Amino acid sequence: MAIGFSNEPLLRSKQHDLDLQDLRGAWHFRHSVLGYAFSSIYTRVDQVFALWGALAVFMFASAQVSHASWQQLAIAWSGLTVIAVVGMVSIVRFWARVERLMWLVYSWATLMLVGTVITNWGVFGYVGPILINLCPLWLGLCAIGHGLTGWGIRSRTFLGLTVVHGVAAFTVTQLGTWQYGVTGAIIGGSLLLLTQLQWDMRPPIDYAVLTNEQRSFNHHQRKLRQTS
Repeated sequence: MAIGFSNEPLLRSKQHDLDLQDLRGAWHFRHSVLGYAFSSIYTRVDQVFALWGALAVFMFASAQVSHASWQQLAIAWSGLTVIAVVGMVSIVRFWARVERLMWLVYSWATLMLVGTVITNWGVFGYVGPILINLCPLWLGLCAIGHGLTGWGIRSRTFLGLTVVHGVAAFTVTQLGTWQYGVTGAIIGGSLLLLTQLQWDMRPPIDYAVLTNEQRSFNHHQRKLRQTS
């Protein structure tokens, strides 16, 4: 049976009555600042978004302002990217197995590694067309990744990000030397924003891996979300 898109808002405040696969490994934060109580939950997916978002901001900001050589930057970026890819697969493995989305995790890993190989080819091989199009390259790869995510989880939010990154890929070079900072803000900023909000996702499926008791727990949590 085909699974369609949900009618949930594209973005909204986070709900706390989450399914088991979202609660596994989640971080809970409760703070009080000037009498204002702040409480949030960061799932394994949120943690991966925060990891890649912070990494993207750092990498493109360093390209914008650092005095290091391109070769030095490429070596550092490559190492950080490989670490992030391994971390991503490890962090979201359980969630992805339950949601039947391991293919999506591996797709993102492939895109990031392909981008790293092409970037290194341009930097160490002195390939001009690659060097002057690094920002469009990474925006385009992220557009593909968000498109796959949007289709895989039936999310209008991620399909919207596909459009944003795709348009940016075709226009960012017009910003001249500022294109690296803007690229980092778009790629990293969108991911960091998603860590703070709840985005739309397809209706529940017949989850893999979970026991009957765990599925019953998810069913109960779903009812709580619908009434909150």
